[in-house]
Amino acid sequence: MPYTGIVKYHVKLSFEVDGLVERADIIGAIFGQTEGLLGPEMNLNELQRVSKVGRIEVNTFNTENTTKGDALLPMSTDIDTCSLIAAAIESIDKVGPFDSVFKLDAIDDVRASKKEDIVKRAKEIKQKWATNSVSEGDEMLKTVHENNSDKITTYGPKKLHCSTGVFDSKWVILVEGRADIINLLRAGYDNALAFEGGRIDESIKELCDKKDRVVAFTDGDRAGGFILKELKSVVHVDVELRADEGIEVEELTPKRVDELLSPISKKITQELEQPSLKNEDDSPLAEICKAKYPELNESLEAIALNADHSQVFKIPISELVQKISGQSGIKYLILDGIITQRLFDAAKDANVEHVVGHRIAKLSHTDGMSLKTFRDLGIA
Repeated sequence: MPYTGIVKYHVKLSFEVDGLVERADIIGAIFGQTEGLLGPEMNLNELQRVSKVGRIEVNTFNTENTTKGDALLPMSTDIDTCSLIAAAIESIDKVGPFDSVFKLDAIDDVRASKKEDIVKRAKEIKQKWATNSVSEGDEMLKTVHENNSDKITTYGPKKLHCSTGVFDSKWVILVEGRADIINLLRAGYDNALAFEGGRIDESIKELCDKKDRVVAFTDGDRAGGFILKELKSVVHVDVELRADEGIEVEELTPKRVDELLSPISKKITQELEQPSLKNEDDSPLAEICKAKYPELNESLEAIALNADHSQVFKIPISELVQKISGQSGIKYLILDGIITQRLFDAAKDANVEHVVGHRIAKLSHTDGMSLKTFRDLGIA
């Protein structure tokens, strides 16, 4: 009768017969010598009748005095029955008049193999149809996504994510990661840079030094507080902004992002408008600095002038504090950089009267000295 069962296992055996026999002899030995060993319900003839065992396949290879080969039994029983049948066949020691040895090589789970084939084919189907037929909704989502993704690029050797507007903007918003940048883009802010982790890359400091204002926008959780502290140890931050308590920046709605950033943006925009002299009493100082500004701007250098406006020295900012320590005769100190507490203290000890730079850091005290920015003087 034809085999109609569903194959679950392939029982694979190899054999060697000490004599020349045919394929039919092997099959006869398998049926004949296992009959009755395991009870009538476990006879191979009975199992084939109820479609639990399929057609036994046998391959033989004859040499001069021996016959070797393999046999395969397709079975739809449980693994326990497969094991018993395999053990029964291994007990065969005669094929006709010749000694023989049967050995189990493997019991393969056909279903597992089919599962692998199904998964493989499913992947092929997905690849084919995902590329050939994209739903209208997916197209719409893709369009919306690309509207923001083309506004994201990278900055510096570490390839830090940033929005494209960060390079031309006069101020920058420092955030933790790429998802924060995307959220700010949704709210209309395209001047964000992600520092991406607790370790602040040196390239971030370099970019911030070129900006008129730096805003740090961090998560409202405890980790955000630690990161802000680490950020401030490396970068001069003009405005500290936190998301709502327990909320990450990327989780804020665009409306909430705008509520937090809008007042800061308006204030910075007003401050960075075309500069004008804030105090007419500073006009003489403004004229001195205006004359020196073209050669000083973006040079990362500092110029010291005496009371006659003659140049005392011109050196890199990195050497400035050491240079003015113990120096005398300096009335004006003009620098292409930030007026820090360390610089202020050194200038005060040197009896400098006026210090002018691009920005003034948060100082613990400013007694006894005139500190101005180029913007205060209407220059830049």
